[in-house]
Amino acid sequence: MDPITQGLIGATLPQVVSRDRRLLLWAGCFGFLAGLLPDLDVLIRSSSDPLLYLEYHRQFTHALLFIPVGGLASAVVLYWALGRRKGISFKVTWLFCTLGYGTHGLLDAFTSYGTMLWWPFSFERISFSFISVVDPLFTLPVLVLIILATMRKQRWFAIGALVWASLYLGAGMLQRNTAMEMGATLAASRGHTPVRLDAKPSFGNILIWKTIYESDDRYFVDAVRATLAPRVYSGTSVEKLDIGRDFPGLDPNSQQRRDIGRFDWFSDGFVAQDPVNPDRVIDVRYSMVPNEIDALWSIGISPSAGPNTHVTFQTHRREPEESLDRLWSMIIAPAR
Repeated sequence: MDPITQGLIGATLPQVVSRDRRLLLWAGCFGFLAGLLPDLDVLIRSSSDPLLYLEYHRQFTHALLFIPVGGLASAVVLYWALGRRKGISFKVTWLFCTLGYGTHGLLDAFTSYGTMLWWPFSFERISFSFISVVDPLFTLPVLVLIILATMRKQRWFAIGALVWASLYLGAGMLQRNTAMEMGATLAASRGHTPVRLDAKPSFGNILIWKTIYESDDRYFVDAVRATLAPRVYSGTSVEKLDIGRDFPGLDPNSQQRRDIGRFDWFSDGFVAQDPVNPDRVIDVRYSMVPNEIDALWSIGISPSAGPNTHVTFQTHRREPEESLDRLWSMIIAPAR
């Protein structure tokens, strides 16, 4: 999730467990700050290896096993910076920080990006895909309730925030199940038997979903409106990446070839040669307009590069206002 939402959910749980009204403000503050700390893994970068960031973001700092370590580290810093000055014991600081820190990886797992919850026992990226990484309808009620809990010194508002977050994620689960069913029905109507099928929420909402399925060595991308006047927005398709066909001159032992494998792992195998720029490999799963293949990120391949040269990593934001307008038209489309 976005940092603000992560901090707010991090603040919620400490406020829920705090029975001392005088500590609600600090419970929220410690939980908010500790809820942000797992994302410090974005600092793990390399100027020569652009994919190092992708490998370590949402890795060990987000793992369930790391929660006690992250909570303790957060508590040490925040106790010496704030807690001891406000007369709050280290034990209480540690409790608030650990609860706030512990919400981060779990919340990220509900998004479509993927989180290594079981590190170091498994490097599988857990992704329930119930919610977008940015969703104002999820975040704003939590923000209002946390503010009320702090101002009125009533933890029941924090409980309300936790209930709202749970209900919204539950609604996202139901919406995704419907989107998956619609995607399977759409594939069957085309005479396809998907090798695999996935559905991901579009940007900022749980009403419009992107469906992706693999059939006959192609990825088919469409959008569906799961409820409230359900409908299908037919999309397009692209051939699945075939390195021998798409990059025939690429040395199998080169660093770029290994980097394609790393990017394939990060993208859960949903990779293809960019239809617009053949020197790029794209992650098919994400686009601003959900029924299009217009990747948000890609890696660049240089056939003339040396054997130890890494790929480049590129992000793409083509005409964001137009894309958002088209997505919005799907969200508010009337029943027919």
